[in-house]
Amino acid sequence: MPHTFPVHVYYEDTDLAGIVYYANYFKFIERARTEWVRATGVDQVALKANEGIVFAVRRVEADYLMPAKFDEDLIVETVVDSMTGVRIVLNQVVRRGQELLFTSQVTLVALNETGQPARLPATIRRNLH
Repeated sequence: MPHTFPVHVYYEDTDLAGIVYYANYFKFIERARTEWVRATGVDQVALKANEGIVFAVRRVEADYLMPAKFDEDLIVETVVDSMTGVRIVLNQVVRRGQELLFTSQVTLVALNETGQPARLPATIRRNLH
């Protein structure tokens, strides 16, 4: 079952034509990922403080299918595609009602304090899956 996150399109999200600027979809899916992690019970601040581990985006593949516009209500859906000890691949989509506007596949990696790949603790992996 996907995690859902509501997004309202504000004037600042759009270009002069009132269409959501392409880069803002990345902000929408970033916020949704943060809320997805929180909803799984993972505290990212504690993970960094206690384990020295942070998440970083390694890769994003995105397709823009239809434009979103000023003052619309959207939903970002996030689902886990796959997971290893250090990598999480997510599928994220943005919808307006049932209309699919944007699709993405995001690869996250766990990094230690020196920026090297870090194995996520098993308890964290279970929560995120």
